[in-house]
Amino acid sequence: MEFIIYLAGEIHTNWRDKIKEEASRRNLPFRFVGPMEKHDLSDDIGENILGEQPNAIFKDQAASDINNFRTSVLMNKADIVIALFGEKYKQWNTAMDASTAISSNKPLILIRPEQLHHPLKELSNKANVTVEDVQQAIDVLSYLVE
Repeated sequence: MEFIIYLAGEIHTNWRDKIKEEASRRNLPFRFVGPMEKHDLSDDIGENILGEQPNAIFKDQAASDINNFRTSVLMNKADIVIALFGEKYKQWNTAMDASTAISSNKPLILIRPEQLHHPLKELSNKANVTVEDVQQAIDVLSYLVE
């Protein structure tokens, strides 16, 4: 049985690649989807499709509509959501995706470093599993199919 896993979280580091490579190395039956990882395309998609917008607010709104559509479709197809909260970048999208997973009854693995325990305590409490790093998340996935 193959599982689809939505990888929610910041798009500036290679954490997704680490999960994909380790899952492949362990021969785990997972297919991965997630947000658009090309930052410029994500920011510009509204204007690329709908044309130039009158200002930055409308540009962001147009892009958000299309990015939210993409996220909704892919997350609805997913069997599992992994949401990573990193230390460096603002994490609004991650919080939104994790909350969406919870409200949609999608099994959620939350990855957050120990120093983010306090600000994420309520979200962590609602997640199915909370871990501190990518390796622990892979170990949870591996246990799922053991």
